[in-house]
Amino acid sequence: MNDRSVQIMEEDGRPEYAVVPIDEYRRMVASLEESADRAAIERVVRENAAGETVPGEVVHAILDGMPPLRAWRRHRRLTLGGLAARVGVTKGYLSQVENGRKSGTLDLVRRLAAALGVTLDDLTGWRDADDGGS
Repeated sequence: MNDRSVQIMEEDGRPEYAVVPIDEYRRMVASLEESADRAAIERVVRENAAGETVPGEVVHAILDGMPPLRAWRRHRRLTLGGLAARVGVTKGYLSQVENGRKSGTLDLVRRLAAALGVTLDDLTGWRDADDGGS
């Protein structure tokens, strides 16, 4: 683009608007959209770099029908008894929660999430108001 293809419109003796050819306008819009997309991608990568994404083995196990609690417990290499001891319940009770025969209290699920280093959403699909909804 050269200066002759741009028309400058003044108001009160000061430049107020620039009129550019439509092809140049479209090129500028596309460039701005690409820059905005690139910035959005970079922001997401930065935000996720500090946190843990869901490992493929956990995703596949859940998609294959494994309860999320069991998938995360196994991913963390914890036994049923080891996790039960960490959260203060019996192995038998935790087994029932893990298999869906018991629902467990919200307090228990919070303790399980903390012990596994995940969110309530990772275990149940619930969002905890205390964790900002993430």
